[in-house]
Amino acid sequence: MFTGIIEAMGSIESITTHAEDSRFVFQTGQLDLSGMDIGESIAVNGACLTIIERTANTFSADVSVETLDLTCFKSLAQDAVVNLERAMQLSDRINGHLVSGHVDGVGKISSLVDDGRSVRYEIELPRDLTRFVSKKGSITVDGVSLTVNEVNNNIFSVNIIPYTMKETIFQHYQVGSHVNIEVDMLARYVAQLISK
Repeated sequence: MFTGIIEAMGSIESITTHAEDSRFVFQTGQLDLSGMDIGESIAVNGACLTIIERTANTFSADVSVETLDLTCFKSLAQDAVVNLERAMQLSDRINGHLVSGHVDGVGKISSLVDDGRSVRYEIELPRDLTRFVSKKGSITVDGVSLTVNEVNNNIFSVNIIPYTMKETIFQHYQVGSHVNIEVDMLARYVAQLISK
């Protein structure tokens, strides 16, 4: 489990393809991995990955066909900048919201508009995810816990404050950029209960 509060930006050092899946090696930037062991979870752009090797400032993770199909990893290249968050501990404050690290699909940035000192991003959702997104509800975009401003058909908007812009990969997005989306897990469970 994660909180959607990004701890550091890292980058992709290398990608090796094995059959249909891949092994990624990530540079950790300012993130200290000294307390983490092989087998622990870390969120990269919101996707929960398992550390299989690590050094003082890198870690490796295998990315399965399923993860490649459901996320933006298939379009990432060497040197791409990524959001990083270590798994939460039970004693941690939840400053964002409960995030599983299980990406539901890929969204696309459809517009960026200055809004005071913030930037308002409009993001196009896969249509099958729209029923899980509501005004003032929580959503995770590339691992960042955000509050939905508005929803219009399959497009939702979020405001990114200067701090979040500086500390996450939102600073690199352009119109047309693809992002990992995880809907609020409570919305997912409620929808499943109602459907039964």
